[in-house]
Amino acid sequence: MHPKSRIRLSCPSCGARLSRNSKFCSRCGVRVEEAVADQTESRRMRSVPLDKKTLEMIRFYIEHGGPVARNGKRLLFGINRHHAWEIVSRCADKAGLGELVNPDTGKPRGISPHRLRDSFAVMAVRRDGSTDGVRMLQEQLGHANIGTTMRYRKVAGQELGEWYERIWGDG
Repeated sequence: MHPKSRIRLSCPSCGARLSRNSKFCSRCGVRVEEAVADQTESRRMRSVPLDKKTLEMIRFYIEHGGPVARNGKRLLFGINRHHAWEIVSRCADKAGLGELVNPDTGKPRGISPHRLRDSFAVMAVRRDGSTDGVRMLQEQLGHANIGTTMRYRKVAGQELGEWYERIWGDG
């Protein structure tokens, strides 16, 4: 997984943070001809629950020389995003999974790591769409903002009708 990059703009005179549209620095008042762009990597650590069998397989992999050294860092798996995508795609083909259908457009799409992640999130919300359930999903997906996680709470027409009946139905 790659870290997300963010660009922060700052005043070349005093270093104050600026918005993309800033003409003048709010701190020192200098006209900003060209803001200084600092690209930073956002690295958030998160825990991912593992079942005992998966944990045992990872321990075996580590004990038998699995981790890779690259640029002075020890990586568990020495693969990039593209290679991970190829692995997931090949495994999906072997498993006969076919294609995933976008619920909004109805278009079939190939299986990718991100589409599997999206499918997991939608399934998790359907199984437990409570506030606590969505909050746990936010932690699992590593979203900083709950609004990002709430996008997975796509309400189907049938679900909306059932909800309406529970609220206003006979009873």
